[in-house]
Amino acid sequence: MINPLQLENKTILVTGASSGIGRATATLLSQLGAAIVAVGRNSARLVEAKDSLAGSGHHAMVFDLGDLEAIPGWMAKVVDQAGPLDGLVHCAGIASLAPIRVLNMAEVEQVMRINYFSAVALTKEFSRKRVHRKDGSIVLISSVAGVVGVPGRTAYSASKGALAAFARSAALELAGGSLRVNCIAPAYVRTELYEATRASLTDEQLNALVAAQPLGLGEPLDVAHAVAFLLAPTGRCITGSVLAVDGGYTAQ
Repeated sequence: MINPLQLENKTILVTGASSGIGRATATLLSQLGAAIVAVGRNSARLVEAKDSLAGSGHHAMVFDLGDLEAIPGWMAKVVDQAGPLDGLVHCAGIASLAPIRVLNMAEVEQVMRINYFSAVALTKEFSRKRVHRKDGSIVLISSVAGVVGVPGRTAYSASKGALAAFARSAALELAGGSLRVNCIAPAYVRTELYEATRASLTDEQLNALVAAQPLGLGEPLDVAHAVAFLLAPTGRCITGSVLAVDGGYTAQ
């Protein structure tokens, strides 16, 4: 039986792998046969996530992606330990909820650093010949907030919109090296970040949020399935795209 999503003998780095979309993605990719380099800041949660993966050959790498200057040396260590990579999935990110009039510029800078600048630095290092194998694939987790306006989310929206714009240009630049770069734009997904947002909303606001997704709220596994599709041979001819996994949010 043919499995077009087979990822055996592939090594894939997944940031934000200790929770939410990142953990669901790492779990699914391991079930499809990939060796996972799981990246996160919380050592205990990361090791727990790594130990729950299917198969063997996985690595847990504790690292703060906000330390941009350290990324090149750290990526070299990743390759030394895990070997050349076939894929990079950037799931790590932080949220921000604040009206423009009260925006804290230090917070804006931190959101951009984690959500966007780290993606640029990771992609730059992944593109080096010793770091990736032929036909490598990069998947960046953006958001519908980077596609349509969301009040109170200006800093977050800017960081996610920047990811989509970066992916389009990077896809063209790196195509000659047999590298693909794509984004996935989820809407609201049942993760820890969603629960934090939910706690800050009234019942009326929460009902409106849920109603905005005709197919209902997404699950982390919904996004993980889309990631697998873009990493596997099924995504061989797809690059520079922004794939909405949003329950119909942006179709309205």
